[in-house]
Amino acid sequence: MQTANPWFKPLVLLALAACLAAIPAPAADNVAPPGFIALFNGRDLTGWQVPAGDNGHWKVVEGAIDYDARSEAPGDKNLWTEREFGDFVLHLDWRIKETPYINPRVPYILPDGTHARDTQGKELQLALPDSDSGIFLRGQGKYQVNIWCWPIGSGEMYGVRTDPRTPPELRAAVTPRTQADKPVGEWNHFEITVRGNTVSVVLNGKTVLPGATLPDLPRRGRLALQHHGAEREGQWTSPPSLLQFKNIYIKELEP
Repeated sequence: MQTANPWFKPLVLLALAACLAAIPAPAADNVAPPGFIALFNGRDLTGWQVPAGDNGHWKVVEGAIDYDARSEAPGDKNLWTEREFGDFVLHLDWRIKETPYINPRVPYILPDGTHARDTQGKELQLALPDSDSGIFLRGQGKYQVNIWCWPIGSGEMYGVRTDPRTPPELRAAVTPRTQADKPVGEWNHFEITVRGNTVSVVLNGKTVLPGATLPDLPRRGRLALQHHGAEREGQWTSPPSLLQFKNIYIKELEP
């Protein structure tokens, strides 16, 4: 009977340890990578302007900015950065926590940014679970990179796409090329680049907006995390922004 090699088990353990050591450790949340600065420190809302009268609805929970869509602020309910930015690359992780509202008016959006219609010319609309938020660019709600549950996917610029004055080529440019969202409850990653008047968006490693040139985009402005949703008698009447955000990093670019 052949005797087992007494060195076999130690060698296997050493090989396993070497393999594990070669796997990079995940980056710590809310610690900016080289060349970027963190806009959120993971502990509090330093650097952000909480809406006056919000009453604690924008808050920090376990290292993430958490929002329940119930801000009591009488005016603007969005969460704005204190600083303004011009050209930049923005990295941001976000997740939709839940979708208690059924949106009965979700349009079927075509690649050119228009809405599909039936044989009688009526817009096709879907009833789907929905939550809604977004990232405002350079101080303007119109220039928002959307977050929601629509089949077209997050990353579009709704305010530009639906403006009747928007020319067809720009309407198509601000419409996502693909749906790259992860399922509700999972974390997603945006990379948003704003240079001059051009905005590009990468979602979870997929380019959804290759580059849309917006003639009226302001040269500088603050960023915001969007409030959305309203309640009546304990029931949501529009898609609520039930979201969390973390790992918000920005690199300012030379104009």
